[in-house]
Amino acid sequence: MKTLRDVKIGETVRVVKLHGEGAVKRRIMDMGVTRKVEIYVRKVAPLGDPIEVTVRGYELSIRKADAEMIEVE
Repeated sequence: MKTLRDVKIGETVRVVKLHGEGAVKRRIMDMGVTRKVEIYVRKVAPLGDPIEVTVRGYELSIRKADAEMIEVE
């Protein structure tokens, strides 16, 4: 299983599944990260947290803990 945290800078991936439940999953979905959406990884902070991505035409910074809950292909 490959998660968003494992994706290299400059790669574009597609979301397969969101892990987690309740408020955490709802918050990720509210940010526009849903199944089958494409995510482009723009930058990663020097210590690896957060990760800056482009999703649905806007830029989003997401924590490593949340990125681990997003399964991609």
